This record gives sequence, C-alpha cells and structure tokens, in this order.
Amino acid sequence: MDSPVDPRDPVDRIDPVDPVDPVAETFEAQRERLRAVAHRMLGSHADAEDVVQEAWLRLSRQDAATIHNLAGWLTTVVGRISLDVLRSRQARPEASYDDGLSELVVTLDDGPAPEDDAVLADSVGLALLVVLESLRPSERLAFVLHDLFAVPFDEIGQILGRSTAATKMLASRARRKVQTVERSNGVGREQREVVQAFLTAARHGDFEGLLRVLDPEVKLTVDTPSGVVVALGATKVAAGARLSASAATQGRTVLVNGLPGVMSWHEDGTPLSVLAFTVVDGRITDITVVIDPAKLALMDLPDPR
Repeated sequence: MDSPVDPRDPVDRIDPVDPVDPVAETFEAQRERLRAVAHRMLGSHADAEDVVQEAWLRLSRQDAATIHNLAGWLTTVVGRISLDVLRSRQARPEASYDDGLSELVVTLDDGPAPEDDAVLADSVGLALLVVLESLRPSERLAFVLHDLFAVPFDEIGQILGRSTAATKMLASRARRKVQTVERSNGVGREQREVVQAFLTAARHGDFEGLLRVLDPEVKLTVDTPSGVVVALGATKVAAGARLSASAATQGRTVLVNGLPGVMSWHEDGTPLSVLAFTVVDGRITDITVVIDPAKLALMDLPDPR
C-alpha cells in the first residue's frame, strides 16, 4: 500500500500533469495569481501553497463544463478556503502565530533617509502584510479581493454570505486601517513615537498612558518556552505591559516585517527577545513578543552591534 501523501510536502503535491488538458492549462495559467491572492489573505507562503493545492483538488472533482468562468470560480474557491483558514486562526490564535513565525524579517532600524526608495518600498510591502493581520477575516477578504485583485463586490459578497452594500462597508473599514501604512510609506516618525510612548508608559507603570496608545481591541502574543500566551483588549494588555517593557529595556530598535520593533541579546550575543508592534491610526493594534529560544533560532536575526 502506498504511503499517504503529505499535503505540505512540495515533492508529493498532486499537480496537473497533462499538458493537453485545457482545464489543467487554465489552472496553471492562474496558479501564480491564485497563490498571490492566498498569500495576501494568509501572510504565509506555505499556507498559500496549501490553499492553491486544495483549489486544484476541488477543481479536479468538478465537471469543468458546468463552470462558465473558470478564473472567477478559482478565485472564489481560493477566497473561501482562505476565509476558513483565517477563521480557524481566530479561534486558535496560537496556530496562526506559529505558522507565520519563521517568516518574520528582522533588521536593525537605522532610520533610512526618505530618499532610500528601495528600503522604503520593501518596508511598505512587509508592513502591509502585518497590518492585514490586524483585520477581521471578513474585512481582510473584502479588502484583498477588491482593492488588490479587482474582484467585484457582488462576487465577494457571495463568498461572505453578505449583501453587496455590506461587503463594500467591510472593504471601506479595512481600507481606512491600511491607508495609514500607505501614507506613512514604511516606519515613520509617528509610529516610532507611539511605540516609544508605550515603552515609556510601561516602564513608569502609567496605566492611563498605556490605554492612550493601545487600540481597544489590541492583541498581545507572547511566545515563551512553555507555549504561546495571548491577551486581548487594551485593559489586559496594559496590565501585562511590564513584560514588554522589561524585555525592551536593554534592546535596540529594529524593523520586524517593516514595522517598528525592539530586539535584545544576552551578554554572549545570542538573541534574548524580539518585540514587534503594529501601529494603525496612532494606536498599537498588535504586539508580538518572542522569548522562546527555539523560536528565535528559527528566525534570521541580526547580530548585536
């Protein structure tokens, strides 16, 4: 008996192989676009590959003659699968964090000059992915499919089970959050100031000061050697903010996926902690703290200087 196929093993993926099969040819022509849709939705290359693979498997079980617009059908299927993954992550916050951890990009923040277009462009792309993580699944789907891939609102509404008008409102709400990143063109002075205000308030035990810079629905994720701990809401995060402050006391500023962060090292130069902050509309919406040595070892981290 053949061994079962591991869907995450790229060697064993079930891909269309018949070069004369018009359905397979159409799918292959759409593969890169579908992968881009899934990656923008999920922020993980591995998860995006899995979603595209699942879309192919579903297509292979369909009578292609009944599909009038194959490209649109595939986009809808990828959107629905991605939405299921996002909702699953929301129910189990630690799952999405673990899946995306190795994709965090950490670089020293030397405050690049505004004319450094290449650095800023990379920062904006990474920052957008992080800000998308702060959106609710339905908001993220509406924004990504409409604003990034020009899918009509009525088709997105069918995926979400909502009216066209409601879908437009979801996309508009998501757009307002994302526009902050586009306006700032990467990590700007305001974002740095918000993070610094948070750290200062945490060090001084200024609870009211913390609430002023925290979004009411802020999410704090702390990866420790004993597991992932998640706190939701400004009150809970403010109450536990001393952990973030103590971890950052002797660190230096870094960029984590293009957004402001702090990293610290042990005396022997090994990584001690990484903090990452997502700032939207002048408030912190997400804080990630990594203090698990095993997880830090998975990341490509800069050396202390």
